[in-house]
Formats: sequence, C-alpha cells, structure tokens
Amino acid sequence: MMEKGPPNSSEGQQGWFSARNGSGSSLDLESVVRPLALNPWDVVLCVSGTIISCENAIVVVVIFYTPAFRAPMFLLIGSLATADLLAGLGLILHFAFVYFAPSEAVSLLTVGLLVTSFTASVCSLLTITIDRYLSLYNALTYYSERTVTRTYIMLILTWGASICYGLLPVMGWNCLKEPPACSVVRPLTKNHLIILSVSFFAVFAAMLQLYVQICRIVCRHAHQIAVQRHFLASSHYVTTRKGIATLAVILGTFASCWLPFAVYCLLGDYTYPALYTYATLLPATYNSMLNPVIYAFRNQEIQKVLWAVCCGCFSPTLPFRSRSPSDV
Repeated sequence: MMEKGPPNSSEGQQGWFSARNGSGSSLDLESVVRPLALNPWDVVLCVSGTIISCENAIVVVVIFYTPAFRAPMFLLIGSLATADLLAGLGLILHFAFVYFAPSEAVSLLTVGLLVTSFTASVCSLLTITIDRYLSLYNALTYYSERTVTRTYIMLILTWGASICYGLLPVMGWNCLKEPPACSVVRPLTKNHLIILSVSFFAVFAAMLQLYVQICRIVCRHAHQIAVQRHFLASSHYVTTRKGIATLAVILGTFASCWLPFAVYCLLGDYTYPALYTYATLLPATYNSMLNPVIYAFRNQEIQKVLWAVCCGCFSPTLPFRSRSPSDV
C-alpha cells in the first residue's frame, strides 16, 4: 500500500522527479547532493529538450535576422518560439545540473525557468489565437498602428505574468522545508501547481471560444465567396472543411499535449507514483516540439527564407507578400 506520510529525506532519489519515500511517490525537480542513478525518463526529457531547442532556435534566428518579419504576426510567432526555446534549454539544464552539478539554489532557478517558459509558451498560443481572430473580425482595420500597439501589450502581459509565475518558487514559495505541501512536481507546492493548472484551463477555454468564432467567420466568408464567384456547392464544402480541419488540428494538438498533465496536477499529490507525472509531463513537452511545425514551418514566408538559406542565396530583404494571420 502506498505510504501517505511525509517524505523521508534520508532515502535515495532517482532523478529529477524522484521518489521521496519508499513507495516511489512524489516527482522531484529538486537537485540532491549525492550522485544519482540515471533515470531513462530523464534521458527522454533531455532528448526532447534538445530537439525542442534546435527547432525553435531556427525559428528565432530566421525571424530575428529577417527585417521583413516585423509584422505583429511574426512577433507573436517569435515570442512562441523564444518561450519554447527556453523550455528546451530548461529541460537540458535541469538534467545537467541534477546529474552533474547538483545544487539546491541552481535547481530552483532551473525550475523557475521551466515554469516561466512553459507558461509563456501557452500564453503565446493564446495571443496568436487572439491575433488570428482579430485579423478576421476586424479585417479592414487590422493593418494599423493599433494592431502593433496591441501586439506589444499582449507580449508584455504574456512575459510579465510568466516571469512572475516562474519567480514564485525562487522567491520562497516552494515545499523544500514543508514536504507535505508538495505537489506532484517538487519543489512546487500543491497550491502553486493548482494556480498554474487553473490558468491553463482558462487559457484553453478562451482559445476554444475564439476558434469557434473563427470557424463561424471562415464558414461565412467561404459561403459569401462561393456565392459571389458562382462556385459549386462542393467547392464551398471543401474550402470550409479544410479551414475547420486546420483549426481542429491546432486546438486538438494543444489539448492532447497539455490536458493530461493539467488534470493530473489538479487531482494528484506528492504521494502518487513518479511514473504518472513522467507519463503526463512528456506529452506536454511535445507541444513545444510541434509548435514550430504548426505555426512557423507551415508559413510560406518562413519557408522561402529557409529554402533560400539552404540554397545559399539568402537575402534579408527578400520581398514578401503581406499575409494576415488567418492565412497561416
């Protein structure tokens, strides 16, 4: 039977998310002083972090070094790529510090980095969704200074809130001195993880509502175009189905990656087996791996730059056709 008492610090750990008692419960992001046996789950997370870092580094470099990519849409994609890049680096650094240079202070910093980056990633997805909705709802006024101002405000709020969330465990809101207050991810407290999970559900609900509205606008526009150009009903159906399928893939990927971990964070506690946290956290990291494919590499302008770089004929002043977020 699973032991329900407070964790015993005298017993060994087996990785970031290690067992703090004999039953193998409570996942641990806290470093320890003595050497640890290599945990295969930690290796998988480190490999995921490496892939995430490489993918998103490409996106960040392309957007940063291409002056044509200064439109609000690309700023938001760049914010998402930066957040995911930091998340990948956080996974790598945490693995390195836990196994090769264990330190409680450094461990708290890397945990704060992971909380900040994953929070910024989720919030950046919301800002992209808002931008796409407004590009359809206010199509005539989208290309204005107001849109640029709104974009910078969303970026400031996104990163400001994310940094605040990440600083909480570093500034003392952790369970290092009070093990019973721990969540399924040490050293985060149960209350901290509940706040993060509730915030995620709020973001998910907002994205779901916005994408429902986007689907309605897309269907209405497709019908109007079909009537004006005398398209066949089948053409209208194909166009609408393609647009809805794209939105379903975007939202479905986000939900399938993050929902298991968010639900488990609400229901689980530090006595639960570490395996459960690994099994739900790993898919959440895959979202940062898939984001560049969904939001960046599918963009035709970014594709042109990548092909130009591969061919050795890159020019930062390549002409691009102005596209709205709804085209991506």
